[in-house]
Amino acid sequence: MTAATRPTTTMKRPTPPSKWPHTIGLLVSLAVVILAVWLVDANWIRLADLPASIGNYVVLMGEGLTHNPLEVPWSEYWVLATQRMLESIQMAWIGTLIGAVLSLPLGFLAARTVSPAGVVFVTRQFLNAVRALPEIILAIVLIMPIFGLGPLTGALALGIGSIGTLGKLTAEAIESIDPGPVEAALAAGARPVQRMRWAILPQALPEIVAFWLYRFEINIRASAVLGVIGAGGIGSLLSQLFNRREWEQIGITLVVIILVTIAVDSISGAVRARIISGGGRKLAARERRDEASAIV
Repeated sequence: MTAATRPTTTMKRPTPPSKWPHTIGLLVSLAVVILAVWLVDANWIRLADLPASIGNYVVLMGEGLTHNPLEVPWSEYWVLATQRMLESIQMAWIGTLIGAVLSLPLGFLAARTVSPAGVVFVTRQFLNAVRALPEIILAIVLIMPIFGLGPLTGALALGIGSIGTLGKLTAEAIESIDPGPVEAALAAGARPVQRMRWAILPQALPEIVAFWLYRFEINIRASAVLGVIGAGGIGSLLSQLFNRREWEQIGITLVVIILVTIAVDSISGAVRARIISGGGRKLAARERRDEASAIV
């Protein structure tokens, strides 16, 4: 074996990349953060008083929770907070239904795999415009002058605001389906409406319904904000209580909001997981039992 063909026994280690660009980037980011903190002109000294202030408000609001909820007037406070919270849930539910019904056809129009490019562009820009408007602006500018104050205004604002988000998510769910059933329906001579009904919608609907439930959770929180401007629900009650500085009743109302929100989120999350996963776990467990019984 010649020296030219003899394998080398030592290899030179590659030169590690320089760490200077990474270090300079971190230093620049730190300088920007420090400059932003300096320019915000906040009264940072008052941060020292923040724990005492929070503790004071917690004590004031907690006094309402120390009384017997079955005695008057505390029972009335609990009932009123629960009623207003249920009103917010109703607003969120109606708003979600409005958004779901109107966003479903818009989602098909915005899907690149279903609609022409021109229709997709126009529909997506419309959904972007709706999604860019906060629900509180929709309520004040568009809905309140027509329907006035009340839960209906809040429900309609939530419904219109839901169209933009749900339409975009619906389009993405339709674009991500398996094209096989669609091609099979096309080969069988199915018309466009038939392909949407029997090949596209069954695949995308579980994910779309999960999006609807998630939007319902968001609308519950948004309904509290709309209530501040007089759109009904728990937000209207909180606005009145804060104006009157009735801290004991505020504490009761906040506890009702927290408990109901946790319950709704837990139920909605379980339903979403069940819709997305389907009966796969039960079917797999049943197959394992059948295999075990066959072996025995």
